[in-house]
Amino acid sequence: MTNIRELLIKSKYEQVKDVLERAGRIGESKGIAVYTVGGLVRDLLMDKILNDIDIVIVGEAIPFAKLLARELDVKKIVPFEKFCTALIPYKPVQIEVASARRETYDDHSRKPSDVIHTDLNGDLIRRDFTINTMAIDIRPGQFGDLYDPFGGITALKNRLIQTPLDPNETFSDDPLRIMRAAYFASKLNFNIDENCHQSMKEQVSRLKIVSWERIRDEFIKILSTKKPSIGLTIMQKTGVLKIIFPEINVMYGMDQTSEWHHKDIFTHTLQVVDNAARLSDKMELRFAALVHDIAKPNTRRINDEKGYTFHGHDAVGERMLNKVAQRLKLSNKITVYLKKLTLLHLRPIALVKSEVTDSAIRRLMIAAGEDLDDLMILCRADITTKNPNRVKQYMKNFEIVEEKMKNVAVRDAMSKFQSPIRGDEIMSICGLTEGRIVGVIKESIEEAILDGKIENTYDAAKQYLIKIKDNY
Repeated sequence: MTNIRELLIKSKYEQVKDVLERAGRIGESKGIAVYTVGGLVRDLLMDKILNDIDIVIVGEAIPFAKLLARELDVKKIVPFEKFCTALIPYKPVQIEVASARRETYDDHSRKPSDVIHTDLNGDLIRRDFTINTMAIDIRPGQFGDLYDPFGGITALKNRLIQTPLDPNETFSDDPLRIMRAAYFASKLNFNIDENCHQSMKEQVSRLKIVSWERIRDEFIKILSTKKPSIGLTIMQKTGVLKIIFPEINVMYGMDQTSEWHHKDIFTHTLQVVDNAARLSDKMELRFAALVHDIAKPNTRRINDEKGYTFHGHDAVGERMLNKVAQRLKLSNKITVYLKKLTLLHLRPIALVKSEVTDSAIRRLMIAAGEDLDDLMILCRADITTKNPNRVKQYMKNFEIVEEKMKNVAVRDAMSKFQSPIRGDEIMSICGLTEGRIVGVIKESIEEAILDGKIENTYDAAKQYLIKIKDNY
């Protein structure tokens, strides 16, 4: 046992230390062994920010959680009687209190079929990876004593993801742990133990019993790591992508012309994702980077002069994302975002040419709307060539495009652009009732403004309406 009390004295851990000390005093007064476990211990040893607190009670967790909530002036807890756990929605940091327990599973669900009270070791051994099997005693007399029965510290030092039990048992009980292994490897930049990696490949088909909502959430966590390509590569090599994202998996080993990008579409795509991760913390943008070339396998053709071509992969990809969104249970908001950036990702670079009109610039700005900045970041991330001269030229091109956008219009004004003449006035002037023709006329006025035929003012739009109304 190692005392790590001094680690908790750091100022950034003051609130966490306060909660642990209060919980420890309650445990001692009630004669209950109480520990903080799992991610908090791991992150404390790695000197990372502590985002939540997991407390294990050798006894009944829910009554203990009520006592701790009262001590923290939290009015209500969220109990989960079946799983012997409770959440305390404490504003500074979320707290989970659980009974030390073992769980049994049936073959058709990752949810425990039975929960049995146990001691600390029995609780720790059921956990996913050895880096999460450490515990700290938080009772006043033992505060800071570290328990590490399964070699968690050694795993941290060796930067290794391994399971406390036979990995086949660990992954069979809860197949989502296969994706969690990829997540921790990506988040911490750790390697996966060889036996663990082999077991992931053997057990991967059991992911089919996991809900798509849980798969989606774990996938998003991987995209949110500092270098998502680590987790994505692991998922490809273990067969996870083949099950959850076959459109990305099929890119592996598929050649493309090496003039512009990596020869392999999968490798290129992962580089774009990592580039996006370096340029932005926005998970949605990294997701867009992952799917921007999703239709390349479907549109790949061989041209005698150009080699591989992917004509229309932007538009085809935008349509393919409907199926992806349905499978992964994506929200409508992120679906619209991914489709928009996929459809538009080729357009900015086409605007470099000197003969491009102000109208074309305006149309892209309006099509991208409030996501224009993200689109430009994606385009920059899409530069994966190793040739520094080409990188320099591409970057110069984007600067040209951005300058053109500044010269055409203020972005905010363009993102909110609409015809100065509203639908009800069009109906009044043209003698129409609600219907498709009203929208066509309104669009004609907007097109005239975008093309520079008339000014973007009410008077100019009204005069133009009067001029064209008899055409409809």
